[in-house]
Amino acid sequence: MSTRALEVHPASNVPATYDPATLAVLAAMERAAEEHLDAIRPHNTKRGYENDWALWAEFHRWLAERTGHPLALTDVTKGTLVGFVIWLDTVKIAAPASIDRRITGVTVTARSLGVEVSKDATVAARKALKPLKLDPDRIARGRGKAPAATPAQLQQMYAAAPAGLAGLRDRALWLMAFGIAGRSAEVSALRTDGIQLVSEGLDVHVPSVKQRPPRDVVVAYGKNPDTCPVRAWLTWKAAAGLTSGPAFRPVNVHGHLGTDELSPTGCQEIISRSAERAGVAVRLTGHSMRAGFITTSRKAGKREEKIRAQSGHAANSPVFWGYIQEADRWVDAASDDIGL
Repeated sequence: MSTRALEVHPASNVPATYDPATLAVLAAMERAAEEHLDAIRPHNTKRGYENDWALWAEFHRWLAERTGHPLALTDVTKGTLVGFVIWLDTVKIAAPASIDRRITGVTVTARSLGVEVSKDATVAARKALKPLKLDPDRIARGRGKAPAATPAQLQQMYAAAPAGLAGLRDRALWLMAFGIAGRSAEVSALRTDGIQLVSEGLDVHVPSVKQRPPRDVVVAYGKNPDTCPVRAWLTWKAAAGLTSGPAFRPVNVHGHLGTDELSPTGCQEIISRSAERAGVAVRLTGHSMRAGFITTSRKAGKREEKIRAQSGHAANSPVFWGYIQEADRWVDAASDDIGL
């Protein structure tokens, strides 16, 4: 065997072929380099890449709901990366800087799995991102809390919901999210047989998601039929013929019911789209239902421990107590009735 590891084309000065021994050494060096870079990579960066890949997986589930055909996570192409940018911008309402980091996280993770991500794909993704970085409203994203939904806004959304099976599902979904003070991932995970009708309303089992403990909550009948989560759930369940399986499922443009559960992103999208359709002045998100329940319940005089049991917040959660403080702002206000 020749001692020369490399043959060079005389005209182009570009390496033409490697012999097997050289290929083996180069492959070993590549593996060693990856191991070294992984070892010195900060923990926060690793955790960030894990979160980026989880979002990439969520995007693929969302895409599969709409196309009816799941793609492999290793399909990191120009089309999927640009689609990921658009999804992060329009569905997740992510800030441009966050989207930029997500692109990096996905490509680094994919390459660590042996996927060849073309330069054309990453260049196209950042080209799609470029105009977003010039938009002041997008740059300001993520700097404030989700607005809390109110019963009046839910009534607006009810009145504006479309006819047909999808409209019945949408109403039941956002009212159930409000009623259980649920995260979008929890609403996505609800099962039909975990929602039991009792004389007072619904007994709802909220499954464990993201290593949070499960909880069992009660949802009472509402006084207003338009915003009653119990009536909305029963109407949707009967119309969809649900007896078991996921509580909330995709409904295609032809009104056909899917068999899989809606993804957490799908649940969020329904809430945001429904609020926009109804002309709600603020942009409601999945978390708006959760925040709305806490503040509305507190204003109605409910005890903190009862509200916390419904929402599943920890006793020392600063987020929970922030909502309580917001609801209590005008209760015995320091400036009220002081002789002014």
